[in-house]
Amino acid sequence: MDKLVYTAATGLRAHMAAQAAIANNMANASTTGFRADRVVFDRLNLKGDGTTIEARAPTSEEVTDADRAPGAIQLTGRPLDVAITGTTAWLAVQASDGSEAYTRRGDLEVAPSGVLQTGDGHPVIGSGGPITLPPYQSLTIAGDGTISIVPQGGDAKNPQVIDKLKLADTKGSETVKGLDNLLRVKGGGTLPEDLDAKVQGGAIEGSNVNMTQALVDMIENQRSYEVQANMMKNAKDMDESGASLMRLPS
Repeated sequence: MDKLVYTAATGLRAHMAAQAAIANNMANASTTGFRADRVVFDRLNLKGDGTTIEARAPTSEEVTDADRAPGAIQLTGRPLDVAITGTTAWLAVQASDGSEAYTRRGDLEVAPSGVLQTGDGHPVIGSGGPITLPPYQSLTIAGDGTISIVPQGGDAKNPQVIDKLKLADTKGSETVKGLDNLLRVKGGGTLPEDLDAKVQGGAIEGSNVNMTQALVDMIENQRSYEVQANMMKNAKDMDESGASLMRLPS
């Protein structure tokens, strides 16, 4: 009885966590550059003291990675919007703890202080750190990420190069997605710059969440949750039946 209850209880916990991940994906279906979380279920075999007999088989649930498939490109015509082409290049930004992290979010904006940042407020990193823009009358971002401006009152025929977006290469490096939706190098460190990476100006990359698949996953997960709940109910009924037998007169 003990084995059945613990197995069902861990299954319920795992499916609740999976439901939260699926709900988070659905909530971010329209978030620029969002990468859907991927949940993997596994069985954990627990061993008894000094024996090889499997005592229980609880369920392990873990968000192992994000779906790296690209999202749809949406044309905006806005000079500060960039969409990174390909699947391995990511835009380097400064996370809230000051470390270097990576995102596919290209809806850039200029803060009142002049710092170039993503739509969710992370400063964009260039050749020498976070990029700061002086006052300008026009701005362009080239295909290689080079940022040029025409200063206020300047000559439109002679734009000035300010900096270059750091486009990092994830190939050959183990990276993980954090709770802030930013990609980081597992164990710490930074990614090398991808000199061949390109961006498309005047466009942004949308979320790669497939709403149809997310709905199917949610329904399947809910049904699996109900199976685990029925297992606990069956364990309760079996326990009550066993207790009734023990109360029978000899």
